[in-house]
Amino acid sequence: MEAIPKDTLRIIDANINRIGEGLRVLEEFARLSLNNTDLTQQLKNMRHEMLDIDLNLQGQLTNARDSQGDVGADMEAEGRSKQRDSQETIVANARRVQESLRVMEETAKLPDIKLNSDKYKQARFALYTIEKDLLAKMLRQEKMKRLTGLYVIIDTSLLKGRSPLEATNQAIRGGARVIQLRDKEHGTGELVTIAKDIKNVCSEHDVLFIVNDSLDVTLAVDADGLHVGRDDLPVATARRLLPIDKILGGSARTIAEAITARSEGADYLGVGSMYATTTKEKAEVVGTERLREIQQAVDLPIVAIGGINRDNLSEVLRAGAKAFAVISAVVGTADIEEATRQLVKIIEEEKIE
Repeated sequence: MEAIPKDTLRIIDANINRIGEGLRVLEEFARLSLNNTDLTQQLKNMRHEMLDIDLNLQGQLTNARDSQGDVGADMEAEGRSKQRDSQETIVANARRVQESLRVMEETAKLPDIKLNSDKYKQARFALYTIEKDLLAKMLRQEKMKRLTGLYVIIDTSLLKGRSPLEATNQAIRGGARVIQLRDKEHGTGELVTIAKDIKNVCSEHDVLFIVNDSLDVTLAVDADGLHVGRDDLPVATARRLLPIDKILGGSARTIAEAITARSEGADYLGVGSMYATTTKEKAEVVGTERLREIQQAVDLPIVAIGGINRDNLSEVLRAGAKAFAVISAVVGTADIEEATRQLVKIIEEEKIE
């Protein structure tokens, strides 16, 4: 058997190193930025498999290495910025690994190279999916950071002729961090107009805007996300149809429902009803203890909902929800801004304590 040419060994060595380095960067984002066990494990497994080289070949690769003589070591693409955010870093490293996997796939076909070309091909296609999942979760994570505090649901059926836009403005002035539009009264055309106006004012104030139930309206106005209930569009279907940067909320009353919603792609869970509520008279009351149980069972942010008001908000706060959805306690009052402000004050005081 003829010796492998030194230049071929240098190609293999350089690309194996790039694969290991790039996968490690992606793995760290999955592990430390997202705390995502599944993606971290997939990337870790791939990295170990790609770096698993026969000891004899590894010795040849090391001996052939010539870092100082590598003419491309200090080359930079013209016009390429050295500054990039997390998403750009993920894309850059995924591309780097994919390109090197392609090089290895072709190099493994050369004579006397005892490497499995199909292994690198399979890894390359697997990484396309991993990159998409990782990038999607990073994009949505930025929005999820804003899913906190008072989550006001603008239910148009409770407005008694008042403008949904003005109700939104009042809630935002009172300190709402998230606005959800729930509308069962208007046709799609009217609803798009209403939602677009609300989306604009939410964007101006860096407030998260979620549409309830309606995927088409969410897409039409470029809302931040969609919330689907148990009897609405299935979470898995909504996740498939939503763009990767849109967050998705699902409703859960039980641990089983919470686990299912998580597995189907929900980014957060609306858990309730915490208390009896006039908004949904047939809603099952699960209480704050169920909220704690679900929080221990799934690693998703929880939005508590159902019957929350000034008298019981502190109890829900202590149960550990990330955000607190209210409807009648705000929208059902004569002064939406003041009602919002009073609830926000309770949240802020509880945090101080």
